[in-house]
Amino acid sequence: MTKRQVILMKDDFSGDDSTNSSFTIRTVRYRECQKNHAASVGGYAVDGCREFMPCGEEETPGALICAACGCHRNFHRREVETEVACDCSFPT
Repeated sequence: MTKRQVILMKDDFSGDDSTNSSFTIRTVRYRECQKNHAASVGGYAVDGCREFMPCGEEETPGALICAACGCHRNFHRREVETEVACDCSFPT
């Protein structure tokens, strides 16, 4: 599952006639499941789920459960990619 988030940061400096704006695009992906299924017996075993696949649509309770392994999304490794799309100064 890939989730994109766009962040607009605006910095205002006193005495400056320009406004600095930067657009940051943050892409979040959930990779392999890291849940230890043998923790109750003192061992270590993972189920081999390679990537998070949501059971339901976005913003529903099913979107937090993996269709492949049945685990909550928090058990999957989170991978965040951040890129600055524009670092511009606009005169006012």
